[in-house]
Amino acid sequence: MDLTLNVNGRPEKFAAPPNELLVERLRDGLGLTGTKVGCDTGQCGSCVVRLDDKSVKSCLVLTVAAAGSEVTTIEGVTTTGGELTGLQEALRQEHGTQCGFCTPGMVMALGELVDSTADGEAPTEPEIREWLTGNLCRCTGYHSVVRGVQRACAASRAEAPADSAASTAVAQEV
Repeated sequence: MDLTLNVNGRPEKFAAPPNELLVERLRDGLGLTGTKVGCDTGQCGSCVVRLDDKSVKSCLVLTVAAAGSEVTTIEGVTTTGGELTGLQEALRQEHGTQCGFCTPGMVMALGELVDSTADGEAPTEPEIREWLTGNLCRCTGYHSVVRGVQRACAASRAEAPADSAASTAVAQEV
């Protein structure tokens, strides 16, 4: 079956079998190995990518189901200057990564959370922990990851347009 995906801003055309998983296409077909294969059952979150701006576990998505969609992998998460994103920098500052195997999936999933709170209320610690339930990490214990997300959300809100009363209040707290 001939398909097209827009992967990290580039159109990719290819033939795919009907039973191919998106994670297989990304890693084996396109060489984007930042997306990890951990459990193959959707439990660990190491394969999370953004599909049309929503975080999904690519080991649970058929490539044919993603046809015509925008897919962003960890390789596509960049800033214009090539620096770390706000979330990546916050995780670095808070020591929210260790071995790094789960990190790409966490960055993809948590990036959606940070983006969704840029001009609203910051998520509470229980809300962040709930968001993390789909990502397993055996190294960090999650405390430093939670602190990293809190830091990233505070920074994101501080950069929101000044006409927002919520962002002004957070900017004063930071």
